[in-house]
Amino acid sequence: QVQLGESGGGSVQAGGSLRLTCTVSGISNSGKCMAWFRQAPGKVREGVTSISTGDGRTDYANSVKGRFAISQNDAKNTVYLQMNSLKPEDTAMYYCAAVPAPCRSPGNLRSDWYTYWGQGTQVTVSS
Repeated sequence: QVQLGESGGGSVQAGGSLRLTCTVSGISNSGKCMAWFRQAPGKVREGVTSISTGDGRTDYANSVKGRFAISQNDAKNTVYLQMNSLKPEDTAMYYCAAVPAPCRSPGNLRSDWYTYWGQGTQVTVSS
């Protein structure tokens, strides 16, 4: 049974930082694509960043480039999202997603590519 669990959300002032964590079980520790998405109230779910756990290749949405960084642990069963210079527009529910295949390009920031999803963790950035 595949399980994804997110943690690390919270409230922060603009300019601050947060680190989200996603732990996955039930999928091979290599050769999978993992990503972070976010969804604000009334908006569509947006792909933020992805990582291919096999070769570490990453991709980012333009809106977060230079501010957010995705990484993984040595066991390749946990991914992190370091979020710096946070803005009020980053406020959203953040979801971890996974698919048991290498990330594809283009398309790895599309939600329909992913098979498994976490429950989400809320990030709120105040001005």
